[in-house]
Amino acid sequence: MALKIRLGNEVLLKENMGLIRDKKIGLVTNQTGLTSNLSNLVDILLSHSEINLVALFGPEHGYRGDVQDGIEVESYIDKKTNLPVYSLFGDTKSPTSAALKDIEIMLFDIQDIGVRYFTYIYTMANTIESAGKVGLPFVVLDRPNPLGGIKVEGNIVEEDFNSFVGNYALPIRHGMTIGELATYFNEEFRMGVDLRVIKMKNWQREMYYDETSLIWVSPSPNISTLDTAFIYPGTCLVEGTNISEGRGTVKPFEMIGAAWIDGIELSRELNSRKLPGVLFRPVYFSPLMSKYKDKKCEGVQFHTTDREAFLPVLSGLTLLEVIIELYPDGFEWRELSSSEHHFFFDLLCGTDKIRKGLVKGQKAEDIVKSWEDELLNFKGKRERYLLY
Repeated sequence: MALKIRLGNEVLLKENMGLIRDKKIGLVTNQTGLTSNLSNLVDILLSHSEINLVALFGPEHGYRGDVQDGIEVESYIDKKTNLPVYSLFGDTKSPTSAALKDIEIMLFDIQDIGVRYFTYIYTMANTIESAGKVGLPFVVLDRPNPLGGIKVEGNIVEEDFNSFVGNYALPIRHGMTIGELATYFNEEFRMGVDLRVIKMKNWQREMYYDETSLIWVSPSPNISTLDTAFIYPGTCLVEGTNISEGRGTVKPFEMIGAAWIDGIELSRELNSRKLPGVLFRPVYFSPLMSKYKDKKCEGVQFHTTDREAFLPVLSGLTLLEVIIELYPDGFEWRELSSSEHHFFFDLLCGTDKIRKGLVKGQKAEDIVKSWEDELLNFKGKRERYLLY
């Protein structure tokens, strides 16, 4: 029988309380900041007489995880704990010096999903930088990468396209835990913080989240299952277009479509490509919010049949390749109103080369092959930061 995985927060509570005892603590967390038996870390810390938790910091979607994507969150006093909750997805995306002035140590406990677009990792990076500037120790309570720690996919972000959905020379699927990323950020980009990662016990790199015996808690409102998380590295790219990524349906990022798509035609063409580990079926839906709100849409649902074989980035790019080919009059790139970059898709991709390649009719498989060398370089670079 496999040994039970102990999360970083559980190792802290059992073996490392001396790190935080009698210190004023700031904690970056959200609804995923739980132990393996779903006890809330905030509640546990507040119940200890020798622990002084003085402030909370919340990422995108808010401290309670109840805010939709991209919506700015204000700072407030939490009624349940009477603690200030400083928003790191509002007027500022970094802790201010005023918010940090009474803190002696910062903790970070948030479940990431292992994908470059997911903004929690940039909240962590910004907080590491801010803590480094004022000499605050920073402690990451490590958690599994739900997609495992072996596979790495996607291109590397180009520096000119750094944003809050892509930065730090990461590929789309990086195969690192949040603690490994913290070490990579701090050392590779010279953030200068006194960093400590509280490692998990008994987690292995080849484990997917449902092989850990840990209970899945949605890390954001639209990533409600592990199946969604596996598909997300590919279908999040749809956010940069006028295609619905399924927000406002029961299967966001799994069901993709638009009012001008023929679901039967699209599923037939995608299945003919024989993409590894995935099948497509036609679907019909009317989103309750976001793109095509209350309009009848057709499209496809992704069904993964083999997680080991499935390549979400290749599948997502093939989806776009086929839609552009079948529906050139309906398809559009999502434009940005105020940015040095014209298209949101380019920020998601960390380059404009992918969009330009698709426009010219370049095949998705050729686009993927074009970044093999840079991906190999990243794999070599990340080796020194792997903790498991």
